[in-house]
Amino acid sequence: MKSGSEGDVEIRNIYCVGRNYADHAKELGNDIPEAPMLFMKPTHALVHGAKKTLDLPADAGELHYETELVVLFKEAYSPEKTLQEMIGQAAVGIDFTLRDRQEKLKQKRHPWLTAKGFKYSAAVGPFFPFDEKQWQTTAFRMEKNGEIVQEGSPGQMIFSLRELVDFTGPLLGIGPGDLLYTGTPEGVGKVEKGDKLALYYNNQKAGTFWIETT
Repeated sequence: MKSGSEGDVEIRNIYCVGRNYADHAKELGNDIPEAPMLFMKPTHALVHGAKKTLDLPADAGELHYETELVVLFKEAYSPEKTLQEMIGQAAVGIDFTLRDRQEKLKQKRHPWLTAKGFKYSAAVGPFFPFDEKQWQTTAFRMEKNGEIVQEGSPGQMIFSLRELVDFTGPLLGIGPGDLLYTGTPEGVGKVEKGDKLALYYNNQKAGTFWIETT
């Protein structure tokens, strides 16, 4: 699947990391993981661009946003390669979650796919060049209807980007065109029809999404 007009990148796999910020795990009443928690989204979940309207489910309980830094791989994984050699670009994205459905699935110990993998549930703004030296201090945030609701930085992550890549690569494989959502900080919340979600990457505009529901 093509990621959109910004670079016309062929997206292959969408890997996501759960509970990678301690305060986010606590706000949802979850334990802090001892190893990275991975899940995936189908490629049809992806929507990429600077300005997009998202048509999301309205009849499946509360719909929540989870703002995250996302990296795009340009080379296949190897433990000998640096992050700079493997990762070409970074962006701010939103992992949309049907929270009520997810809670029911968790209670039954079932996979989260139907709560995480619905169409347009993986929104990604425009890509920026990845800089490994500056990564740890990268700042990102989301404003909902003009109010800051989430902000974070890789320095707050439980598992660093290197740890995430070294965990994911040997188990699942990482190659050119793969995306990795690196986890969300505290402040996740509900979205409703008409909401405007504006993303920022180091204080630069990094995508705007409007919520439509059906």
